[in-house]
Amino acid sequence: MGEDLSTRENARQEVPAPLRREVRLLGEQLGRVLDESGPAGLLEDVEQLRRTVIAARGSEAEERAAEALVGSWTVDRAQEVAGAFTCYFQLVNLAEERHRARALRQRDRGDRPAGESLAAAVDEVRSSQGESRLRALLADLKVQPVLTAHPTEARRRAVVAALTRVGSQLDRLEAADDSGLEATDASRRLLEEIETLWRTRQLRSTQVHPLDEVRTVMAVFDDSLFRVVPDIYRSLDRALGPDDSGSRPPLAPAFLRFGSWVGGDRDGNPAVTAAVTLAAMEIQAEHILLGYEAAATRIGRALTADSASTPPASELVEWLAAGLRDDPSGMSEIKSRSPSEPHRQALLRVADRVRATRLGAHDPYRGPAQLLDDLRLVQASLASSGARRLAFGELQHLVWQVETFGFHLAELEVRQHSLVLERALADVRAGGSRSAETVEVLATLAAMRAIQERRGPEACSRLVVSFTRDERDIVNAYALASIAWENSEPELDVVPLFETSADLERATAVLDAMLDNHHVRRRLKGNGRIEVMLGYSDSTKEVGPASATLALYRTQTRLVNWARERGVRVTIFHGRGGAMGRGGGPANRAIRAQAPGSIDGHFKVTEQGEVIFARYASLPIARRHLEQVASAVLISSSPEVEARTEAAASRFEELAGKVDAPARAAYRALVESEGFEEWLARVSPIEELGRLRLGSRPSRRGGGHRLEDLRAIPWVFAWSQMRLNLPGWYGLGTGLAAGDLEELRRAYAEWPLFNSLLDNAEMSLAKTDRHIAERYLALGERSDLTARVLEEYDRTIALVLAVTGHGRLLENRRVLSWAVELRNPYVDALSHIQLRALRQLRQEQLDETDRERLEQLLLLTVNGVAAGLQNTG
Repeated sequence: MGEDLSTRENARQEVPAPLRREVRLLGEQLGRVLDESGPAGLLEDVEQLRRTVIAARGSEAEERAAEALVGSWTVDRAQEVAGAFTCYFQLVNLAEERHRARALRQRDRGDRPAGESLAAAVDEVRSSQGESRLRALLADLKVQPVLTAHPTEARRRAVVAALTRVGSQLDRLEAADDSGLEATDASRRLLEEIETLWRTRQLRSTQVHPLDEVRTVMAVFDDSLFRVVPDIYRSLDRALGPDDSGSRPPLAPAFLRFGSWVGGDRDGNPAVTAAVTLAAMEIQAEHILLGYEAAATRIGRALTADSASTPPASELVEWLAAGLRDDPSGMSEIKSRSPSEPHRQALLRVADRVRATRLGAHDPYRGPAQLLDDLRLVQASLASSGARRLAFGELQHLVWQVETFGFHLAELEVRQHSLVLERALADVRAGGSRSAETVEVLATLAAMRAIQERRGPEACSRLVVSFTRDERDIVNAYALASIAWENSEPELDVVPLFETSADLERATAVLDAMLDNHHVRRRLKGNGRIEVMLGYSDSTKEVGPASATLALYRTQTRLVNWARERGVRVTIFHGRGGAMGRGGGPANRAIRAQAPGSIDGHFKVTEQGEVIFARYASLPIARRHLEQVASAVLISSSPEVEARTEAAASRFEELAGKVDAPARAAYRALVESEGFEEWLARVSPIEELGRLRLGSRPSRRGGGHRLEDLRAIPWVFAWSQMRLNLPGWYGLGTGLAAGDLEELRRAYAEWPLFNSLLDNAEMSLAKTDRHIAERYLALGERSDLTARVLEEYDRTIALVLAVTGHGRLLENRRVLSWAVELRNPYVDALSHIQLRALRQLRQEQLDETDRERLEQLLLLTVNGVAAGLQNTG
């Protein structure tokens, strides 16, 4: 126990002082709220459990004492304590997010380009390959995050809003004089907002609707992404031409594009209908047009250059005259407010036309190209009059935003299961009355056409076919689209999604057959690329993390070779989740670990659940993440890096095979064990998770109860709640045991894929707690399965450490290591409460009222553990 407490104290001392102060302040204020506003004795119970779980690290007696303490409380008191620990983690997460933002701002003040920034990538590519190769890479660069509504964001929007207000008061405190009135008032408001957080219901009382999810994602665009995009382009522009950025036409291309499945992904989600998809796009369009209107108004009002000092070009004079003819009253009002300020008049006229576009009023823009033409006309006029900084400063930021977001904000992609499409086409061809499912499929495809007609083809042109088995699934999709589009040629890219190991093996054969389809050939001729999506979640759930990683890598390699042989270019769309068991991990490291040639300047990836808020809710963090991704794409697309990666992959191909087969066999042996599904339902909260109302989509496909019907998200979520994180490491130890240790070490040092695989497994293992996990496993009364799981855990830790050369888990990642060390005891507190609820729920003799109250207690701890571990699914 002493050694563990010493380790904990060392970890505490490693925490940067500003973060340590802020966490202490928030903890003290929360304690004050509990004392003043909580039920009698609550703070004492919270403190007693806190002290006990800290002491229990390394002490079996203290661990039993923690269980006894939790067991002595009423269900109401247990809920209150769980709520207190959940609030604490939410506040600590806020403090850590703020500290990351502080650290990034400090980093940006340095004289040299920060590592993994666009400026550093430009320097590296320029020095190694020359200016022309750099410009060629940038001309084809495209980074496309696709935001999804997968239900792994466990917090309610009301909780997120309360935390945002807490952060605002911390900002005030940080900026205020300690002795001033501002600090006094900020302290008062901070306490008030923490009390609001404490009193806010943590669990949703109603089912989430898909349009609620759309509006939640819109907050990320409004608060962060709309503003951060031009900042990223400006960073790149300064790196390309540092002396005159902002006073010349931009060198940086608008390489970011965003996609969304929110309101479009109907695979297994009956709540997503054609009407929902249409409404989702209207919500997106309203948000982006409001953004343009506000930006044009802000820039226009500041553009007070007089016609005497900044004479307008003749083209702008003619444009203003045409505006007066088209809208006499509106333009007259603008001119009366801005006499002799033609460029200001022009931007305010642009704002009016954007407003007309949003409201469907007179003289709207027909599309973003028209808006860009007007903005560039103003730019050209300013530049010709010598006002180059006014032309290419803030006005250029608006141009970049329009180039990035269009009139649709993010491309709304539709996903549907291959079997649904197959049934629908058979139903249509059979004649007679059509099923409700078929009617909805056709209505969805018609909705895609309607969106394109209103917002442009780029707004909604991709249909992702999940569980693509062969080319018939693609043919079915195009056949249905032709019917829905009334036999006209559909403007549609059907994207195969390969998820199972067997489907991944067949990927290139399916693509060969797709090239024979005239719809595919037509689309390929238009954009020069064919898109393929690879599913990380279901493949990992099927064969385990090691085998799925290697299978996906082999598939990427085959796709690259196939594309070269056929003379086409392929964009690989990576369907990754947030957790390690679903392909998660640092995105920039994941990019460097891709098969050589598979990036090729284009990177498209899903961003899911809590990852969206972790990466994009804060401006500095969003900027850093997108810069890291873009810089990794640039560097990974260089021939030098591709050649080095290809050599490593070739050298360690035989070793990968030796690891793969036993790892896959070990994983499949576990999940195919007799009674495994029933055992999992007893040892984990997997069934209860479906009642948490995390999102609009059911946790199982088709309402089935088999393991293959279970979606990957609740599968991963359940294991993380058990503190076992099994999907992130199981089978790897057995696989590593089959390889030569020295060769494994060389692979870890030289092959980015293998390095990433082991580092991600190490993170999953570090977030696993063997002692707590054993208590969950004991609920299943299957000593054979418990022994198998724990033996693989011990084996995997020993071999991962042997290969990496680390003395302990996360030895080379100090920040993450101390965060896990300090959080673990507090997560233990919630785990003990969750275990108490699970034990009682597994009893048969419970009336409905008691069962409902225990489920509420369990689901509250689920929120808390998710906050404590900072990952769910």
